[in-house]
Amino acid sequence: MRPRSAILTVLACLLLAGLALLAQQPPAAQAPPAAPQQPGQVTLELNRGAQVRKIKIAFPAFRGSAGSPGQELEQTVRRDLDYSGYFEIQGPDALSGLALSGDVQKDLAAYRSTGNEVLLLGDMRMEGDKLVFEGRVLDLGSGQAVLAKRYSGPSTVSRRMAHTFADEVIRFLVGKPGIALSEIAFTSDRGGGGKEIWVMDYDGANQRRITSHRSTSMSPAWSPTGESLAYTSFFNGPPGIYLAEIGSGRKRPVVTSGSFNISPSFAPDGRRLAFARSVEGNVEIFTAGLDGGNLRRLTNSSGIDTNPAWSPKGGEIAFTSSRAGNPEIYLMDSEGANQRRISFEGTYNDGAAWSPEGDLLAYTSRRDGQFQIAVTNVVTLETRVITSGPGENQSPTFSPDGRKIAFTSRRDGKNQIYVVDLDGGSVRQLTTEGSNDLADWSRSVQEK
Repeated sequence: MRPRSAILTVLACLLLAGLALLAQQPPAAQAPPAAPQQPGQVTLELNRGAQVRKIKIAFPAFRGSAGSPGQELEQTVRRDLDYSGYFEIQGPDALSGLALSGDVQKDLAAYRSTGNEVLLLGDMRMEGDKLVFEGRVLDLGSGQAVLAKRYSGPSTVSRRMAHTFADEVIRFLVGKPGIALSEIAFTSDRGGGGKEIWVMDYDGANQRRITSHRSTSMSPAWSPTGESLAYTSFFNGPPGIYLAEIGSGRKRPVVTSGSFNISPSFAPDGRRLAFARSVEGNVEIFTAGLDGGNLRRLTNSSGIDTNPAWSPKGGEIAFTSSRAGNPEIYLMDSEGANQRRISFEGTYNDGAAWSPEGDLLAYTSRRDGQFQIAVTNVVTLETRVITSGPGENQSPTFSPDGRKIAFTSRRDGKNQIYVVDLDGGSVRQLTTEGSNDLADWSRSVQEK
């Protein structure tokens, strides 16, 4: 299986050749009122040297969580916090041996006696046709309730309530945004009739189709706001760049002139796209506005230049070029100047993706005959490989917090989307139906 830019390179050659919240405890134990603390003021030591220490959190069963949707909400909050990697969670089973009396101070001491630093309480109930969820976080060191949130809405949005609360907990205790409200776009052939653009929640849930062109649509790229997706599609003839609005479902062409326009990437201001385009018998990097106007050529090399990726701050564009022989990763200023190679290990490197901070690039790299995910520091050029073994691991994309990478792997015989921590640990599979690849993680955390 070739990696993404190899597929697009072969495609380019063919086209250029003219081919077509209360805990479950005695009622007398009421949580103290929330203290007016600010995020980051909870007295928890998060760092010891270079290692990030996990916060130990007691997570008893939410009151009123029996049955759906309460059970789903509780489980989603617990999974979100665990998936974040910031917490060591003691759930209901681990806490079942605690002797809770209903006395607030004694119960807090009991939770603290098992090594916990934080207690998370939840209460759910129906008020008419609305689900009400109240969540609280208590600092067991001070006994203070430091965070209290209330959510209300139809039971169909229980997962969004859970994601929102989990992200609030992470932001407050860790001082960094959570990613539970982010989404991943990808290409899938499920259902037959070609490849279409799909979107799923960050944890693989709620997978839904965005396009229905019954053709080949691929390489989705999120806008900075997460409100739209740019993508490549063949449904109207030669491959062109199109835009899909997530809310309205409307699709429109952006750049469809000429014989070949592929692999879009949004500028961080959301007003322009970088993409690869056929010109003068070759494939080069161009930029254009979202109306297709102000077309500008950035590269002019003897090799094929493709897969541009705009940096988070907008000053640089990473891209793949075969100008030196095999495909390699290059950087250039956003206006096309200062083009330089940054990949020097492996025999084939393509499809770069920026970290949110703009200091790292992840890309596909062939090592010992296998495609793996490599990460390079763009300043020091220090490189490390974070995947291993067979399976043709390729097409990486960073999570909004920069701590995880989604990628495509064929390790089980068919292309599927997986997520791995930046250190190479905790690999999780997100898709199972059909063949799925070319993922792009939304840059912003959506507050919908």
